[in-house]
Amino acid sequence: MKPAAFKYALPKTLEEALALKAEHGDEATFLAGGQSLIPAMNFRLAQPGVLIDINALDELAFVRQDEASGDLHLGALTRHRDLQFDPVIADAQPLLHETAPNVAHPQVRNRGTLCGNLAHADPASEFPAVMLALKARLRLQSAAGERWLPAEDFFVSVFTTARGDDEMLTEVAVPAALPGTGTAFLEVARRPGDYAMMGVAAVVVLDESGACSDARLAYCSAGETPVAAKDAAAGLVGGRVASDDIAAAAEQAKQEIAPVGSVHASVEFQRHLAGVLTRRALATAVERARPNQ
Repeated sequence: MKPAAFKYALPKTLEEALALKAEHGDEATFLAGGQSLIPAMNFRLAQPGVLIDINALDELAFVRQDEASGDLHLGALTRHRDLQFDPVIADAQPLLHETAPNVAHPQVRNRGTLCGNLAHADPASEFPAVMLALKARLRLQSAAGERWLPAEDFFVSVFTTARGDDEMLTEVAVPAALPGTGTAFLEVARRPGDYAMMGVAAVVVLDESGACSDARLAYCSAGETPVAAKDAAAGLVGGRVASDDIAAAAEQAKQEIAPVGSVHASVEFQRHLAGVLTRRALATAVERARPNQ
């Protein structure tokens, strides 16, 4: 297994990298961790004419929390291992911290990047769903300028995003968690490191009275993109999220997702898993949102 011939570039600045992308367009591909790209190239499923290695761009290797807003900003060279071990991330956004160990294996997490994962847009991957649950915004830059997209507008279909041929996904911004927020991520895979047969990210926000003021549910391996079960989550808002409410949300979520099935799990089994995982994830998120009760 060998890749097709390609040209290799190692830019020293972001401006240089974006200029190369503008010059070569869809013939060029950015290389960060390469944990998905290189195997695809070896199988010749991807055959870029130019490989733009961004690993020398230290300006993209950052984890920052805005002092004023509390928003978390993650650069394009933020690795999965950073999401797993960085104390700033663990404190600011526990859902990222909790999800990271589910991604493949330590060797992959050491090199793979969050932005590369999102740009790859595999609907079976965990972090695209987590981005929906956290209402993340994604920064796309090109030689001509930049734009920000909400995560829900970024994922178009399987392995396809709204990123233009001349753009790089350079940053992820995650809004600060409100007081009374509880989160949870759960998935089921045949073996540790395998793609999930179903996964769910849950966010629950409780007000001072204990009533739910916001809720979000997002799923991986549930359709051609990560899937947000908006109606299921909306049904929790205004109530105290009792067991009956959780059960109703889980049943509604099973109808909102659109799994396609695989050799490992039928559509019916994937829906069953979604229901079970939703109940467990919501119960955990509610418990975490009520630490003193």
